[in-house]
Amino acid sequence: MEQIYNVIKREFTGWKKWQIFWMIFANITILGVSIYLGDTPLSIIASLTGVICVILCGMGKVSNYFFGTINVVLYAIVAWSAKYYGDVMLNILYYFPTNIVGWIVWIKHIDQERNEVYKKRMTIKQDILLGIISVIGVLGYSYILKLLGGNLPIIDSMSTVFSVIAQILMIKRFMEQWIIWIIVDVVSVIMWVVAFFTEGQSVAVLMMWSVYLANAVIMFIKWLKESKQEAV
Repeated sequence: MEQIYNVIKREFTGWKKWQIFWMIFANITILGVSIYLGDTPLSIIASLTGVICVILCGMGKVSNYFFGTINVVLYAIVAWSAKYYGDVMLNILYYFPTNIVGWIVWIKHIDQERNEVYKKRMTIKQDILLGIISVIGVLGYSYILKLLGGNLPIIDSMSTVFSVIAQILMIKRFMEQWIIWIIVDVVSVIMWVVAFFTEGQSVAVLMMWSVYLANAVIMFIKWLKESKQEAV
């Protein structure tokens, strides 16, 4: 028990009071509303682990990958029921293995004093290349999803392709990941709003993506500041 306590204590090293409040508030809100509206335990757990993951990621904590691994498996099951096949494939075939890769990479780039990962920025050439790849990827994958009979193929494709890109930037510790995550979160909120009002799909997942969006904006500001300070 003492060892577990020390691990938890280390992971919260350097947090400000408002950041701890944000973690608690986000999870309690999702839990309370989801239980009130009668959401499934699977959706609730998937949402809570996802929220914990993205907040820990924003704080530069390696432990985000532990919660992220649990989240991707559960979320894939929920997405399957909503026929968002792009999200299903993304989580099982991509997020699951890259969470393991991310854990290994981040451990090698930790600021031991703050127990946070070092952060960096992309070059202008990398930004341009990223934009070209994104457009090609979205158009190509939306065609595949349309053939599979998936719902909202263009939006689903945007969510999937941008998520793939953002995850790579996340593993490589680039600040620009948060710009892409903001786009992903906006698209995903739209997807789950449609799913909720047309098919009564998980309100917990909808709230999860809403929290993701708010968190991405908050962490973009944090990483923008810190990546400038730590640029090499």
